[in-house]
Amino acid sequence: MADDTQRARAQDRPGYELPLLLFAGFRSLIDQLHTELARQGHPDVRPAYGFAMQAIGRDGATASELGRRLGVSKQAAGKTADRLEALGYAVRADDPADARRKVIRLTPRGMDSLARSAAIFEELRAQWAAALGPERLRDLEDDLSVMVPRGALRLDAAGWFGA
Repeated sequence: MADDTQRARAQDRPGYELPLLLFAGFRSLIDQLHTELARQGHPDVRPAYGFAMQAIGRDGATASELGRRLGVSKQAAGKTADRLEALGYAVRADDPADARRKVIRLTPRGMDSLARSAAIFEELRAQWAAALGPERLRDLEDDLSVMVPRGALRLDAAGWFGA
């Protein structure tokens, strides 16, 4: 009977509510992450910086590569890299393969921020599992994996939102 009630409730919701709920869930997780990151010594990290640091990764990236990975212009990527550098999360270094190019690399502070983010996301996922039940959370993740087009797990959210 509970399944029938859930189906009836879902059918009563207007179609526009689904993307709003998904976005609100995303926003809630990201806001909680950044509150905790600030508490752990990274008060200047913003969501866009987190995406950029993920895109830079362990191997580094040129401004052009960073722009492509984020879906923004080379100039916008360069400005983000400038900000990360000013905050101590990244540095620019000569590319050993091409002296004309600069590679953006994460500093130990940048790597610490990413490591802490990963740990915090695990804690947040555990909170969702406690609230929903581990099986329901796994089902939700599995269902979203079915509905999300292949290759859609990308870092170019800033470009998608028009930033």
